Amino acid sequence: MIAPGPPPHGGQPVATAGKSLGDGRAVMIMIHGRGADPESILTLLPALAHPDFTYLAPAAAAGTWYPFGFMSPTERNEPGITSGIAVVHGLVDAAIAAGVPAERVMLLGFSQGACLAVTAAQRRPRRYGGVVAYTGGLIGPPGTPWDESGDFDGTPTLVGGSDVDPHIPLQRLDETAAVLERMRAAVTKRVYPGMGHTVNQDEIDRTTEMMARIATKK
Repeated sequence: MIAPGPPPHGGQPVATAGKSLGDGRAVMIMIHGRGADPESILTLLPALAHPDFTYLAPAAAAGTWYPFGFMSPTERNEPGITSGIAVVHGLVDAAIAAGVPAERVMLLGFSQGACLAVTAAQRRPRRYGGVVAYTGGLIGPPGTPWDESGDFDGTPTLVGGSDVDPHIPLQRLDETAAVLERMRAAVTKRVYPGMGHTVNQDEIDRTTEMMARIATKK
């Protein structure tokens, strides 16, 4: 499968796992971090495997969705941000076209991928199956006035991270959770004292609970 959208990330390969698209009840779009690739985020599958899910993991061009930190001036990170978000939105559209409603589509990312996933959701809010940001937050420099006019209609959302992560300030986790809550997402924010730049078992457990609810949703 090839990622939809404009370059640099449109046209890159999309790794797939689980059910063929359209054959499963639910879809998880998995966004890898900086300097990584789809196979790296798919290493979570032993922990997140579910028999009714299709997994789609797009590749960033040269392994990086945008070149500078996620709180840098946005124009410095273009066209990477816009292209990456278009890829995520295009994969959501592909899932819907294959017969999987948005209510059973999850967006999940780690680090830079988490920033991209949650920002893609914020820019096109709707009732998703779930949004999971492992160590990431909304993209934009300090003081960014994110548009809060959309409605997530109760989308289950997990925003997790550390209080000492040098890449993702705790303040941005707080801001991200607050923005999404005002947009009517059902946000669970988890701050793990002293945790490194990683994913922990509590986050995995919360994600698998979310997946089980989505897969049985009528």
